[in-house]
Amino acid sequence: MKLVLMSCCAPCSAGAIKQLADGQIPGVDNFIVLFFNPNIFPAAEYDKRLAEQIKYCDALGVKYAVGEYDHNAWRDAVRGLEDAPERGRRCSACFKFRFDYARQWAAEHGYDAVTSVFGVSRHKSQSQVDDAGVAALGEQYIPVKWDENLRQQIGRESQFYRQNYCGCEFSIRKTGDNKAKFTTAVPVR
Repeated sequence: MKLVLMSCCAPCSAGAIKQLADGQIPGVDNFIVLFFNPNIFPAAEYDKRLAEQIKYCDALGVKYAVGEYDHNAWRDAVRGLEDAPERGRRCSACFKFRFDYARQWAAEHGYDAVTSVFGVSRHKSQSQVDDAGVAALGEQYIPVKWDENLRQQIGRESQFYRQNYCGCEFSIRKTGDNKAKFTTAVPVR
């Protein structure tokens, strides 16, 4: 099987990438990491997450591809759901938008299946991600339970840039005066 692994950031994807690179997922002959995250806001945050993802893939000698950052198209996909809570309908629409892109990308590049690490984040629900994956991709979506211990071990050993919100402007933690609070994330040592 030729597999597309959709990644949101290096901290969430590191364990999955390592498992795939080490041949620990049965039936996968070839894989690529797809970074398609037009949901991430602001653009500077997107750039930081992308740079970390590329750095990790390069360190392991893993192939990766980067989809276009079109935040306006993503905003159109979630229009009307801006006030939905985290893990609500907005997140489902976001996952579907990204999985629809992955379906097309996989078909154009000769990949058989798609999986993701979107549900690895403590900000998200794995069952919600899997439901969106199946809705967008049918049998082409492969739900995988990633080794949480490996992810945590790599996280402790790495100096990944880490963020404190999922990615979109609607998931940024709010201050008491209801203005978005952008916090500076620091590497975990």
